[in-house]
Amino acid sequence: MVNAEFARVSPDVKLGRDVKIYAYVNLYGCEIGDETKIGTFVEIQKGVQIGKRAKISSHSFVCEGVTIEDEVFIGHGVIFTNDKYPRAATVTGELQTEEDWVCIPTLIKRGASIGSNATILCGITIGEGAIVGAGSVVTGDVPPRAVVAGNPARVIRSLDSV
Repeated sequence: MVNAEFARVSPDVKLGRDVKIYAYVNLYGCEIGDETKIGTFVEIQKGVQIGKRAKISSHSFVCEGVTIEDEVFIGHGVIFTNDKYPRAATVTGELQTEEDWVCIPTLIKRGASIGSNATILCGITIGEGAIVGAGSVVTGDVPPRAVVAGNPARVIRSLDSV
């Protein structure tokens, strides 16, 4: 389901079966797995891979270099990064191009959940089944089935103890 009047899905996007895309979405050069839902005001950039039955909530930004596995929940307004030292221009004052920086990958493992307004810094892995609390800033790897929250996000407990 794509409302083409209010969504920009470029021809190089690979959509799985029964993907739901809502209004005011910008997708290009990415892969979206079967039965995934993409909310309103979401941008997903080139090279991103999203697995099956994932949910990307409204106002989220998934940049180049991010891989999201199956059954992952991304809350509203979640922001991913892909550059530890972003700059608009080179040392000579020219606008940067793709040749002027290195994309740092991030991996969100199967069944993880990321709460609304979390910021996920690049170069990390969020483990299978982990939960990131709303508003957290994740600066390092999150173990599988851990619950993390805060700025910077810290392990609060393990879901194995529940």
